[in-house]
Amino acid sequence: MTEALNGDYQVCEEIGRGRFGTVFRCTSRISGESFAVKSIDKSLISGDTLDSQCLLLEPKILQFLTPNHHIVQIVDVFEDDYHLNMVLELCDSQDLYHHIINKGILSESESKSIITQILQAISHMHRLGIVHRDIKPDNILFSSGNVVKISDFGSADFYNKESGELMRGVVGTPYYVAPEVLAGMDYNEKVDIWSAGVVLYVMLAGFPPFYGETVTETFEAVLRANLRFPNRVFQNVSPMAKDLLRKMLCKDASRRFSAEQVLQHPWIITGGGVSDLT
Repeated sequence: MTEALNGDYQVCEEIGRGRFGTVFRCTSRISGESFAVKSIDKSLISGDTLDSQCLLLEPKILQFLTPNHHIVQIVDVFEDDYHLNMVLELCDSQDLYHHIINKGILSESESKSIITQILQAISHMHRLGIVHRDIKPDNILFSSGNVVKISDFGSADFYNKESGELMRGVVGTPYYVAPEVLAGMDYNEKVDIWSAGVVLYVMLAGFPPFYGETVTETFEAVLRANLRFPNRVFQNVSPMAKDLLRKMLCKDASRRFSAEQVLQHPWIITGGGVSDLT
């Protein structure tokens, strides 16, 4: 922790932990308001790697993206030779991962509300030339009033959509990473749509669409991208919801929906229906 951080904030208990840092609750010494502080230990980041580039970009990206209703707000940044500390909006409720664990399967209505807010955030990012690259339930938080907030931009990066510039580098989480990333191909912002599609599938089914007994088997399943809707789980899921999943989990990124197309899909606009779009 930096001296300046401790001067402005009282750092309290640990509330989260990642590969390169720890998240604590903290309190402003002036206002008494509670925040989260994400403290990244620079000694754990090795040289000029993709990890180090992204982690050090995170505060700049958050400052560029916020304020936005569906993105965790950055409040303050303190940095020295050893630590990068970001003071962030505190979301006290459980994340989407634990919400799904507790409920098992979410209704179409609840799933639609959550995925709509996620896609509103993703649309905002993509318009500003930022790709998150690690959309997953663990990084989807709830603030007061069940407002969905996207967090953890430690894998995010800038891209230039107008120039057709593509990105590279294997980042993401096994169940949620897009096949073009695993295949070592250059890719674009559509990787976030794939990951959001996996999140939607998990909310409706209670398990991911592509998985295996090991990480290698899971990667192989993602690369095959053979999307199935087991009847025992999806028999009561509307054809519209399944149609949207096919559009988001399309292996061909050029045919995969954009964030704006997802937000204009009939299931998002109407919440579902009985007519079969397949």
